[in-house]
Amino acid sequence: MNKPLRRIAIFCGLLVLTLLIRDNWLQYVKADSLASDDNNRRVAIARYSTPRGDIIVDGKSITGSKATSGTDLKYKRTWKDGPMWSPVTGYASQVVGATQIESIEDGILTGNDDRLFFRNTLDMITGKKKEGGNVVTTLNAKAQEAAYDGLKNRGKGAVAAIEPSTGKILALASTPSYDPSSFAGNSNDDGATFSKLDKDKDKPLLNRALRETYPPGSTFKLVTAAAALESGDYDPDKKTQTPLPWTMPGTTTPLKNEGNIPCENATLRVALKVSCNTVFGKIGSDLGNEKMVEEAEKFGFNKQQFVPVRSNASNFDDDMNPSQTALSSIGQYNTAATPLQMAMVASAIANDGKLMKPYMVDQLQASNLDVIEKTEPEELSQPLSADNAQKLQSMMETVVNDPGGTGGNAKIAGATVGGKTGTAQHGVDNSEKPYAWFVSYAKTSSGTPVAVAVVVEDSDASRQDISGGGLAAPIAKSVMEAVINSK
Repeated sequence: MNKPLRRIAIFCGLLVLTLLIRDNWLQYVKADSLASDDNNRRVAIARYSTPRGDIIVDGKSITGSKATSGTDLKYKRTWKDGPMWSPVTGYASQVVGATQIESIEDGILTGNDDRLFFRNTLDMITGKKKEGGNVVTTLNAKAQEAAYDGLKNRGKGAVAAIEPSTGKILALASTPSYDPSSFAGNSNDDGATFSKLDKDKDKPLLNRALRETYPPGSTFKLVTAAAALESGDYDPDKKTQTPLPWTMPGTTTPLKNEGNIPCENATLRVALKVSCNTVFGKIGSDLGNEKMVEEAEKFGFNKQQFVPVRSNASNFDDDMNPSQTALSSIGQYNTAATPLQMAMVASAIANDGKLMKPYMVDQLQASNLDVIEKTEPEELSQPLSADNAQKLQSMMETVVNDPGGTGGNAKIAGATVGGKTGTAQHGVDNSEKPYAWFVSYAKTSSGTPVAVAVVVEDSDASRQDISGGGLAAPIAKSVMEAVINSK
């Protein structure tokens, strides 16, 4: 063979080898990722070829499926009371995809999860059509309804409620909300509806309970109080060495209290009841940034939570000077928390200092209701000892029950309620309306059924009428009552 022919033969051989390598790469290495790629039309056709399994609350489905026409996507998702439940379920849309539980548990809901292989093989043999499985949540329908109804007339806000002894999420509400059924299909109207929601300045698609971080204001004083008790240098009923006025270290700026309240050398109990900035700011500054960070992180700050939906990490800075630490210790400066995070704080205190990992999926089921996976309660940390937790419970109950306490609107007949109000300033020079917070727990003689965090972000109320006790506490009360009455 002459040299030119030999070169052509070698070149053609290399082309064939390249094609073989490429073919094997696609068939064996990339096969799974291509098969599951959302840009692969076959994925969408398979996902919506049968009715999806259901998301279950209190033994009843809050979702369904509806047959479509004029498209190769045969079924679309439906929701009952969509705006109320969308912060829990997320959406499953033929035009924009899926989020939250609808996305995370898509394999179970469509019946394509590998753990359903045996079930699907059996159905294939018997000729039965493949069916999706169910996601059984930990949610309490009455509590969710109370949370949503309380928020929807208050503008923007969120509620998170947890069962302290297990970490089960009982309510997760966010307003303004949206109906995921309104863009579940793949028509132009569905796309236009989603686009309008996505561009809305009030962000109805945002899950404020998990994804929005707010300055927690005075509700963060619970974390500072826990750090104080854990240090061993403070007792609920011993006077603190807190002058009035108190000037923040390294500055000439006195830390101000709201109104004429008895904060000079106040005890921890009194300081929490009337919400003394000076007392808790000085405690944070005296304990120092390192100890305050350590305590905040035991409650879950500076770390994302997965419930299984991801919750943004709440923030407490680890590099602050004493005056910045003072401001952060009263929930201002750079301190920021999700409503879920503040519900975790109340939950740990109510559970005698033990913080349980929050979760809202109790079981995954096959279509025949066989349990594929069950979530077991898991301890996350121990932010404070049982003895100190009980001291802090007593202080929180003073906030609700004693004359002059800021949380009186959360009282529930026949139950013990502890709480902490917060009115968090925000905006340049505090020019915006403050956020109204209330963090609480309620317990009966049979135990501690619920811990709640409520934030009202933007209310129609005038600025002077906005307070955690006035706006947020009544919502928390209705959620706690709903849980207590369902036991």
